[in-house]
Amino acid sequence: MATLRSRPELAPIAFDQLLVVFLGGCVGALGRATLAGALPWTGGWPWATFTANLIGAALLAWIAVHLGARRPEPRVLQSFLCTGLCGALTTFSALQVEVIELAREGAVTLAASYLVVSVTLGIGVVAIVTQAARRRVLG
Repeated sequence: MATLRSRPELAPIAFDQLLVVFLGGCVGALGRATLAGALPWTGGWPWATFTANLIGAALLAWIAVHLGARRPEPRVLQSFLCTGLCGALTTFSALQVEVIELAREGAVTLAASYLVVSVTLGIGVVAIVTQAARRRVLG
C-alpha cells in the first residue's frame, strides 16, 4: 500500500513582505475602484476592467524590466509594485465574469470579442512595453 508523503513545509513569509504586498494591493484596489466608478458597467463593453487590465499589464512589464536590471533585485519593491499593486489592479476573474454575463444576456459576439481583444491587446501591450523598457534600460 502506498503511503502519502508529508507535505513539505512552506517557507515562512516575512512580515515586511506581507505588509508591502498588502499596501500595494490597497493602492491597486483603489485604482481599480476609481476606474470602476469613472467607467461604470451598464452592459456593453466593460471599459473599467479592460482599461485596468491593460494599464496593469503595461505597468507590470515596465516594472519587471526595470527591477530585473537591478542587482540584487529589490524584493520589497517588487512585492509592493508587482504582486500588490499590479495584482490588485488587474483581474482575470472580473474579465471572466463579465464575459459570462455578456453571454447570458445574449451578447455572445460581444463577449467573445471582449475576451479575444482583451487577451490579444494585453499580450501586445506587454510585448511593446517590454521592448521600450529594455531599450531605455540598455541604452
